[in-house]
Amino acid sequence: MPEFIVKFEDKIVERVVTEKQRISIGRTPDNDIVLNNRGVSRKHALIEFNSNSALIIDNESLNGTFINSRKISEEVLKENDLITIGKFNIVYRPDVQKEDKLADLDGTMVLKTKKQKDLLEKDAKERELTKRAGGSVLIGEANTTTSEFALNRPVTTFGKAHFVNIRLKGWFLSGIQAKIVKEKDGYVLVNLGHQNRTKVNGEPVQKCNLKNDDLIQIGKSVFRFVRGRD
Repeated sequence: MPEFIVKFEDKIVERVVTEKQRISIGRTPDNDIVLNNRGVSRKHALIEFNSNSALIIDNESLNGTFINSRKISEEVLKENDLITIGKFNIVYRPDVQKEDKLADLDGTMVLKTKKQKDLLEKDAKERELTKRAGGSVLIGEANTTTSEFALNRPVTTFGKAHFVNIRLKGWFLSGIQAKIVKEKDGYVLVNLGHQNRTKVNGEPVQKCNLKNDDLIQIGKSVFRFVRGRD
């Protein structure tokens, strides 16, 4: 059964496990997940389930629904996706065991927090970036010679060898340390070299499905993954 871990200011406030085919998220008590904050619309979003997927749909909310820091109208959820609504973050886990006018917008207040402003500005910049690149992009965040790299080939390689796509420096890096493989439904990062030299969001990985806004660290070089709009 799917589980939703609701956090406020990084503290877990609720865990919701459901067997329903559809659940609602909003400010009022008649929702399945209640987010009691005026930045959340009364009926903010819906999540619909079928046998093998979950679709989240923004209900034309005033302040928007974000998945992994990206504003969406609807999106198929993946494991550990981070849903941001108002000041709340909700982590999605797909399979756990049960143990125009404010008056027209149901009284929802316009969020003017720095977090909301930053999310909207970041989303607009990423839209422009991926549109210009024609798809998904890596952004160099630290210790890289590449500020932007379009992931427009089936396989992108990283390492010290002269023939890789993105060359990196580091005593303990292999000639080919890692690769990103473009698959039908997304991108996969694979470690090919020394152990613990390829990380995603600070955790060593051997193979990892990438999500928008993931931080990829290879040796001392850090990239941020920005997924293209489908």
